[in-house]
Amino acid sequence: MRSRRTSGVLLHPTSLPGRCGIGDLGPWAYRFVDFLVDSAQSVWQILPLGPPGLGNSPYMCDSSMAGNPLLISMDRLADEGLISHADIHDTPVFPARRVDFEAVSAFKWKLLRKAARTFFEKASSHQRQDFDGFCHLKHAWLDKFSQFAALKEKNGGASWTEWERGAHPDRSEVLTQKFVQFEFFRQWGALRHYCRERGIDLIGDLPIFVAHNSDDVWGNPELFDLDVSGRPRTVAGVPPDYFSATGQYWGNPLYRWDVMERTGYAWWIERVRSAFDLVDILRIDHFRGFEKYWEIPGDSKTAEKGRWVDGPGDRFFAALEQAIGKLPFIAEDLGYITPEVHAMRDRWGFPGMRVLQFAFGHESADDPFKPYNFIRNCVVYTGTHDNDTTRGWFTSDGSANSTRSPEEIGNERSFVLRYLGTDGQEIHWDFIRLAMSSVADTAVFPMQDVLGLGSEARMNIPASLENNWVWRFEPEQLTPGHAARLRDFSRTFGRNTPLLRL
Repeated sequence: MRSRRTSGVLLHPTSLPGRCGIGDLGPWAYRFVDFLVDSAQSVWQILPLGPPGLGNSPYMCDSSMAGNPLLISMDRLADEGLISHADIHDTPVFPARRVDFEAVSAFKWKLLRKAARTFFEKASSHQRQDFDGFCHLKHAWLDKFSQFAALKEKNGGASWTEWERGAHPDRSEVLTQKFVQFEFFRQWGALRHYCRERGIDLIGDLPIFVAHNSDDVWGNPELFDLDVSGRPRTVAGVPPDYFSATGQYWGNPLYRWDVMERTGYAWWIERVRSAFDLVDILRIDHFRGFEKYWEIPGDSKTAEKGRWVDGPGDRFFAALEQAIGKLPFIAEDLGYITPEVHAMRDRWGFPGMRVLQFAFGHESADDPFKPYNFIRNCVVYTGTHDNDTTRGWFTSDGSANSTRSPEEIGNERSFVLRYLGTDGQEIHWDFIRLAMSSVADTAVFPMQDVLGLGSEARMNIPASLENNWVWRFEPEQLTPGHAARLRDFSRTFGRNTPLLRL
């Protein structure tokens, strides 16, 4: 059983402080959990945890079931004796407020390979037994992923459709990849246990689609709509709308849902089970795609040409529930959503999302994003990873957004101030307070809003590939005052009730 009212922070682990150029599962992850406890919060929401591929995006991973090697803590590897403390004392100087993925990857993989060599040379029989047990437990995806990762390394990162036919992965590299996954899951498991002991629920994120250059597609080509060469015949995206004249071309290969249904959705069941090994609740990205999805010809360059195709609908969720049990899902139901999508969401009892930045563009009284129209079974966000920060959104002059005129922006800003009865000097706290005071069962706010940061701290700009996913905060930015203010809101608005676990 869970408390009726909870709240928490959206922060991907890569955004944590740390000396190795990227947030990881080391000391600062535990300090952040302590901060949540001190703030009377009970939710930590994260982005997908897989190994990022194109554009370093956690939504375009090399695998939908493997963990991100860059999140492995070098401090913990040193404490385990797999690398030396001197190895990390000699860490290069990395940027403090952004991730240089290329430099971090080169540095960390050098140490990960050293740790793997040390493990296989010196591991005790008990340690080897743990490793063998992990490999057996995860074999459904681990064997394919390790071979894929080894072959991708051998082919210089090229897409699997360009690899030399018949090439075999190097056995030592396959073992290295398995060790890295073993270490990731061991470190994540320890952090998750720390969260559970302190009443913190982890909300994860499950993208509906997967990357073409992934072990998912390479290892299961029959489940995807591919041509004889392995390239996508059709791809995912969304059609043109008010925000984009050409739509959004995502490029993910589409599923052959008829084939998946004949297998009893076995791949999906394994994927969801794997996700629940890591988190307590899953946000299902692009939930509407399970009702209907936009099918784009694979040779298109934009999303303009396409058609709506029926998704698997209730049959899919019934199969998942039969295999896994009750599904603690959050439905990402943003954008163009039809009554049929809402009906499917409600039949399964999944909470939908409400985003406060979407609430003030017009004064329509029946707008579901208006807080006075919220229902209890929803999750309210000040903004998401795809939004500007609240302060950046509120202070923007619209020069970077051609879809809104200065007059429209001015009207929206005036409406915000009238609605909140504020002067807007601390608009981020005004929005957090509004989310916390609402009837929504769960309220979540990005860490950037807790810190009151502007557009320089934005996590992602959809449909762009530059400077996304790189934001980090520094230790001195987080103060006891932030915890005190969140704690006061939680107590005032009844969101500090402890979680009851049965």
